Amino acid sequence: MIGLIDANNFYVSCERVFQPQLEGKPVGVMSNNDGCIIARSAELKALDIPMGTPAFKLEGLRQRGEIHLLSSNYELYGDMSARLTQLLRDACPDVAPYSIDEMFVYLEGFTTEQCEALGRKLRQRIRRHLGLPVCVGLAPTHTLAKLANHLAKQDPHYQGVCLLNGQDHTTEALLKHTPVGSAWGVGHRLAERLAVGGIHTAWDLRECDTKQLRKRFSVVLARTALELRGTPCMEMNAVDKPRERIMTSRSFGQPTGVFAEVHNALRRHAQRCAEKLREQRSLTRAVMVFLNTNRHRRDQLQYFPNALIPLPSPSDDTRVILDSVRQGLEQIHRPRYQFMKAGVMLLDLVDAEQCQMSLLHQPVHDRHPFLMATVDQINQQMGQGTISFGMTDAPAAWQLRCAHRSNRFTTRWDELMQAGTHPGAIQACTSRT
Repeated sequence: MIGLIDANNFYVSCERVFQPQLEGKPVGVMSNNDGCIIARSAELKALDIPMGTPAFKLEGLRQRGEIHLLSSNYELYGDMSARLTQLLRDACPDVAPYSIDEMFVYLEGFTTEQCEALGRKLRQRIRRHLGLPVCVGLAPTHTLAKLANHLAKQDPHYQGVCLLNGQDHTTEALLKHTPVGSAWGVGHRLAERLAVGGIHTAWDLRECDTKQLRKRFSVVLARTALELRGTPCMEMNAVDKPRERIMTSRSFGQPTGVFAEVHNALRRHAQRCAEKLREQRSLTRAVMVFLNTNRHRRDQLQYFPNALIPLPSPSDDTRVILDSVRQGLEQIHRPRYQFMKAGVMLLDLVDAEQCQMSLLHQPVHDRHPFLMATVDQINQQMGQGTISFGMTDAPAAWQLRCAHRSNRFTTRWDELMQAGTHPGAIQACTSRT
């Protein structure tokens, strides 16, 4: 049996854990630079405010206190996700994170009764220890577990935990009422093609001949049909499978053409890329730097350059990567352009342990084997950015707008929660100088 644990309205729920006064109120979380709505509470959805609504259109509602808009706090969300994953790993034999708020658990050898009991226990434990509301879908396949989770969210009868065995009347009724486009892995365009052939629901897809599906469409769709029948045939990618490339990029809070400001942004991105590189124990052979102007400003000069800097030997050393970033920026920077976005990408990655390098071309990180590990360890324990290479002017034009960001309660010492002297009075610590 496979279980899918999915946190409800994850970004909003993370905010409510530390700001209980937001419970029951319409809350939205905004994208980078406070641009548009990317997460909504059930109360905000009830106001018919769609996903992606520009935040400036809701400013009047926010000022009148009718809704609450928060800047995205990815450091908090990422840490809460890590805590959720660890809690599940302590209770389940095999866990595979699928996204920041979704985790699959594999319950081989459990009876259906044991699976359902464990699902309810996990839901209660997560709520008690993390304060996050979650729903649990249980089924013999990944695709059916997705649908079971959806049913657990939509139907109060299940009280947050739904189990589908793949062959019962409940499964049949659900699939007959599920549009084929809602099945996992079936996109909008594919759903339109299937509709032409008379396949309108997930049940229609389940009943199709898999050989014909493979011939007319793809092997993946044929596997989806089998999964809807309760036959497992999809494997999740290993959580620790190394990525083939690593990229970090952000839009600026405001456009800038100043070399130093653009360089500072790229240095921040490069250091984060290097951390991710070391996390998966890889080395990079090349570093790409790219810049973008605002393509929506037709009244301004447009320029979208990139530069690829090959390294003398594979490396995971932040200093080597930073030096390559500087070289790349010097090649492509033009002061007459106003840049709105910058990014760093590490390419041609190789496994650090298996990489065989010439004794005549030892990389920098081999001469200081513990330096990068020590920096990473301190940043993990004390908060990201505690130790960095080079100083950053603050406030800088490239830094994100986040006027309504909550405190990073779980990862910053100066932003921890503090109990007040009066009952129920809790407030966030402020920095002390």
